[in-house]
Amino acid sequence: MVDAALADPAPLFSPLYQQIKTLLMRSLQAGDWKPGEVIPSEIELAARFKVSQGTVRKAIDELAAENRLVRRQGRGTFVATHAEATTRYRFLRLTPDAGAGATLQRRLIDCRRMRAPPDIASALGLGPGEAALQLRRLLLDEERPVVFDDIWLPAPLFKGLTTEKLSGYRGPMYGLFETEFGLHMIRAEEKIRAVAAGAEEAQWLAQPEGAPLLSVERLSFTYGDKPVELRRGLYQTDHHHYRNELS
Repeated sequence: MVDAALADPAPLFSPLYQQIKTLLMRSLQAGDWKPGEVIPSEIELAARFKVSQGTVRKAIDELAAENRLVRRQGRGTFVATHAEATTRYRFLRLTPDAGAGATLQRRLIDCRRMRAPPDIASALGLGPGEAALQLRRLLLDEERPVVFDDIWLPAPLFKGLTTEKLSGYRGPMYGLFETEFGLHMIRAEEKIRAVAAGAEEAQWLAQPEGAPLLSVERLSFTYGDKPVELRRGLYQTDHHHYRNELS
């Protein structure tokens, strides 16, 4: 319950709405409200925290702007989920030059469990010798390969994730992470650079060896700023471009 968060006080020297936002975030992190579930109304939360409804609304506005919550007119405020069409491709910024939205198909190559290489273990906060899952897949636009993904996950958090389960799931991968493993990706950091295609990548992407590719390395985090996925994607941009919005 949210009330339990009150035992762990929010920062003292921050605006009141920020303190309410902190308490709401703690409830989200604790799983009091699951992805896709409605949260209590602003009136209920205001009574619970003994603040004005306007203070609660401002806290919720910030969480909605950060894609933690989703407002639905006439229905309430819901915990954001990657299963929704509006947030499904929130971390995928590859856009066709024609301007249409992302509608790429997936093709899983393999899923393997192994000891995490040192750089992977460091990025995912794994200890020496701990296992990781390596997933490799293609994203295709009408059977034309566009992205070759090399994805690493901490094995202790994804027990039971298999090639069969991944191949049989038709929704977004992050939606599977939510429903099956209780992990919701809330933010990511990216590194982008231009690279030349190696022999294996060129084969998967149907490009000549040495062709220019866009390398996008993404580290995704769940609540508590815990890293749970390292994704190294190679994008071929003959008919697509990487699009971002800055503010």
